[in-house]
Amino acid sequence: MANKPIVAIVGRPNVGKSTFVNRLLGSRHSIVDDQAGVTRDRIYFDVEWMEKEFTIIDTGGIIPGDEDEIMLNIFTQAKVACEEADKIIFIVDGKDGINPVDYDIANVLRRSGKEVFLAVNKLDDPDKFLNVNDFYALAIGDPFPISALHGSGGVGDLLDEVTKDFEYLEKEEQSENIRIAIVGKPNVGKSSIVNALLNKERVIVSNVSGTTRDAIDSKVKYEGEEFILVDTAGIRKKSKVDWGVEKFAVDRSIRAIRNCDVAILVIDATEGITDQDKKIAGTVVDAGKAIIVAINKWDLIEDKQSNTINKFEKEIEQEMPFLSFAPKVFISAKTKQRLVNLYKLSKEVFAEASKRISTSILNKVVLDAVSMNPPSSIRGKRLKLFYTTQVKTNPPTFVLFINNEDFLKDNYVKYLENKLREAFGFRGTPIRISAKERGEKK
Repeated sequence: MANKPIVAIVGRPNVGKSTFVNRLLGSRHSIVDDQAGVTRDRIYFDVEWMEKEFTIIDTGGIIPGDEDEIMLNIFTQAKVACEEADKIIFIVDGKDGINPVDYDIANVLRRSGKEVFLAVNKLDDPDKFLNVNDFYALAIGDPFPISALHGSGGVGDLLDEVTKDFEYLEKEEQSENIRIAIVGKPNVGKSSIVNALLNKERVIVSNVSGTTRDAIDSKVKYEGEEFILVDTAGIRKKSKVDWGVEKFAVDRSIRAIRNCDVAILVIDATEGITDQDKKIAGTVVDAGKAIIVAINKWDLIEDKQSNTINKFEKEIEQEMPFLSFAPKVFISAKTKQRLVNLYKLSKEVFAEASKRISTSILNKVVLDAVSMNPPSSIRGKRLKLFYTTQVKTNPPTFVLFINNEDFLKDNYVKYLENKLREAFGFRGTPIRISAKERGEKK
């Protein structure tokens, strides 16, 4: 495997370098203190951003020309880090403004010949954004306003730019523990569900939307098997996401979906299906993740009758037909009604997503489906399907070798998907079907 790209975090002392590193790691690995020069040596961490992995170097603060032994050592360490790094993030203090030392550091970084990204930190308030313009004087390029402490501002934009030419991670073998992300819009009871499943107050629960800011991992054992539960921040409509902290929390939630094995989409039974529920469900399906729909607060539905669940299921089918394959469970985090079913269902849908079909059986099912319902001819020509193979799992992904991709229409792909589901199940997981042209003589 190729070496990971290296990104050095540099800047004078006390501008928030280690806080920025901690924000990337999601925990307090680096030492953070108000005293200048606390981080003295190069510290290396592996970081993943939007399915791209790289190594960051947390350096001590640079003080060019300072003869103090500790500061001189810090400066030396930072110069070595810049020599090792492929790219450099130069952090400055947006609250204090440009410091004369920042000019000296900028000169050193320009001479390094490396690509440098300027991050103006400690801009916790959007009204302070005008301070950013002053930093153009450093001649490093367009500055990114950020708040490393709160994970807000342009942190995501900065990382997107730094990693734009990094390679995506190849999905490795799944870990032994099934990773379950609890997702949904704010205030549907995600944290209450996690707390009830863990049987303790692991995360803060409040009626105020947005209480959960970060994705929080918890390991739990049920019937001798370990699961990892990930409580995520509520994902609101893009137009309603506040500047700063909430935007970064939503980014983390979407990332949690991409990194999970199973997503449990929580819907508020008292509100019914909303447009935002549909969008979050679409995000899960687009990510190719196994999914369970959990209708929470079922205890608050009054006058329940024998067909109340059926009516709600029909509403889901009507509003989100693309989730017809997903199991639905009606729960209450408050009374713990049917909560333990989530563990069992998560195991089932993960097993379905991990299922691999033998090539011979797969081809028999597909060719039988084509015989029963041949594709329509187009301009006197017809689709010919030579061969089908499964190329991956999680989600199950199939390639059809055909004579002409133009002849394969979406409705026929959907027909084949339904036939695969009839034959092999695949309950709770999306299916991917693509096509490749192959000459008949091959």
